[in-house]
Amino acid sequence: MANGYRIGVDIGGTFTDLVLLEEGTGRLVNEKVLTTPHDPEQAVLSGVASILAKAGVAARDALPVIHGTTLVANALIERKGVKVALVTTAGFRDVLEIGKEWRYDIYDLSIRVPEPLVPRALRFEVGERMLADGTVRAALDEAGMRKVAAAIAASGVGAVAICFLHAYANDAHERRAEAILREVAPGLRITRASALVPELGEYERASTAVANAYVQPVFDAYVQRLEEGLQKGGLTRGLYLMLSDGGTVTAEAARAFPIRLVQSGPAGGAQAAALFGALASERRVMAFDMGGTTAKACLIEDGEPDRAVEFEVARVFRFKRGSGLPLKVPVADMIEIGAGGGSIARIDRLGLVQVGPDSSGSDPGPACYGLGGTLPTVSDADLMLGYLDAGSFLGGDMVLKRELAEQALAEHLGKPLGMSAAEAAWAIHETVNEAMAQAASIHALEKAKRVSDYALVALGGAGPVHACHVARKMGVKRVIAPLGAGVASALGMLAAPTAFAIGRAQVAALSALDLKATAAMLGALEQEGRDLVAGAGVPAAAVAVRRTCLMRYAGQGHEVEAAVPDAFIAAGDRAALAESFASAYRALYGRTESAEPETVSWRVVVSGPRPRIDLAAAPRPAGGSRRVKGERPCWVAGQGFVPAAVIDRYALGPGDVVEGPALVEEREATLVLPPGARARCDAALSLIIDL
Repeated sequence: MANGYRIGVDIGGTFTDLVLLEEGTGRLVNEKVLTTPHDPEQAVLSGVASILAKAGVAARDALPVIHGTTLVANALIERKGVKVALVTTAGFRDVLEIGKEWRYDIYDLSIRVPEPLVPRALRFEVGERMLADGTVRAALDEAGMRKVAAAIAASGVGAVAICFLHAYANDAHERRAEAILREVAPGLRITRASALVPELGEYERASTAVANAYVQPVFDAYVQRLEEGLQKGGLTRGLYLMLSDGGTVTAEAARAFPIRLVQSGPAGGAQAAALFGALASERRVMAFDMGGTTAKACLIEDGEPDRAVEFEVARVFRFKRGSGLPLKVPVADMIEIGAGGGSIARIDRLGLVQVGPDSSGSDPGPACYGLGGTLPTVSDADLMLGYLDAGSFLGGDMVLKRELAEQALAEHLGKPLGMSAAEAAWAIHETVNEAMAQAASIHALEKAKRVSDYALVALGGAGPVHACHVARKMGVKRVIAPLGAGVASALGMLAAPTAFAIGRAQVAALSALDLKATAAMLGALEQEGRDLVAGAGVPAAAVAVRRTCLMRYAGQGHEVEAAVPDAFIAAGDRAALAESFASAYRALYGRTESAEPETVSWRVVVSGPRPRIDLAAAPRPAGGSRRVKGERPCWVAGQGFVPAAVIDRYALGPGDVVEGPALVEEREATLVLPPGARARCDAALSLIIDL
């Protein structure tokens, strides 16, 4: 992208965050506005207008807006998509209900599972059969398909998904069914599973295709309204969107498969953590992104977030794996818990303090917002403990009401438990910190990694408040608290490369792998990715290609992702690929097996260069006349309220040191520095905290 002004936007459950970057100088301008849940584009448009005015920038000088959104996930969680139909191979109509025949809680006799997005009456079967090797067992019954198409046209659905057995190996029948549908029912949105997810797993492919069809009209209408609003406001350079794996694509590319944006917003936080980790010369970092609704943790090594190829959404029990709708899409691999600033605290049936997973959101919000909320939240607790200042929240643009927070804490927790409001607030703070520390530690452990080997990057509006306490519980010794942490996910949108990941199933024993066919397939996937990033303006010479293969030992049911070595690409070196798989397997399990490895699926990631953001060279934001603004009592474990220095974050420069206890305030976030902690300001104005 040429010099100009780039704007990153991240819609959260409570706030919509924006960052404007001036390309030539590296100047950053931040903005935060309340999210408008019923019309999310309104918060984006008002925020863009506000940040342009704050920066003194004309809309015509702005480059494309880069946007991450929770719209897709929310549409699935809240069941606000369109009426959708499903066409399957005869005999597979009920695959969405049969699932994996696996119970996420084997002892619950009344187990709840998510309702399929397609009711049985709108699930249609058609005669055809493809074998796993791509050969045709039974041709498509075109007359039957025409009858199905007519029934779908008469049903009033807004979209349809097609998922035939083994279409990942040969998509001819799905393509023909799509053509018949377009002929008989023109105007319908159609998602073909073989185009979206050419992978193994009939249930996962059907679930993903249906979810894409379900949200596509909603997402398309949202993007259209947003683009029209941006153009009306004078921003004519277009719109980019962030995918769930951290790459960015044009709005046109995103519209085809909106399900790939299901984790769009959180991926921005992972990209921001990668940026700040690199600036602090830390090879291993954990992104700790705590916003208004949830907290997320993601491991990052050598500048790249961990990635996964499956994700669950709309869980019956939000944090119980297996209770949601499976999606086979590339995502930044992270753990999420219902612990944000707006998370509601209550007493559970055992008489213990429980925080979340439900949130007060932006409407009505925490009690201290004074917008009608009456239940105690994490933000109310942080205000009561002195960690937040009622008068300087969002730079004073939003005045918090301490008396309402105290009232909510006392009424709903303090009195029933025989505590003061401050003690109840500390119970909330400790409970949520312990939950986040446990979840992040287990997330690392499942990857055969020690969380204590990582530095923690504090992101989100609530992240810096809790980061040091959470890090100590995990045994982490270093915390990176970047300037502008409260809008870091929006900055991550600007730090992400244009990229697209494409997968293709190919199950074969390594010794029997058809090297010629594999090379042709990888070449086709690479070209498809190159065409997509070229459409976003990335020159061919700047494109990078990364190839991996999901592999397993014959007989296993789970795969390990192995890098595809250059020797395999150049000369078909099977031994090099086998050693790459063995190395990845050994890193995860500490051993290898004697069975023969087999390939399951190939993946190609095509990306442009990562945008250069030199925070060390950026102009410093204007600070106040005093570095120490005063003192404020804040709660310290075992001591109660103790005086803590209140530091103006904008008055700190490279080399400055702050000793805890201290409260380091900036517009979008407050860093709580506990006793014994020492923070040093680096060249990029991040605070590097040694615990």
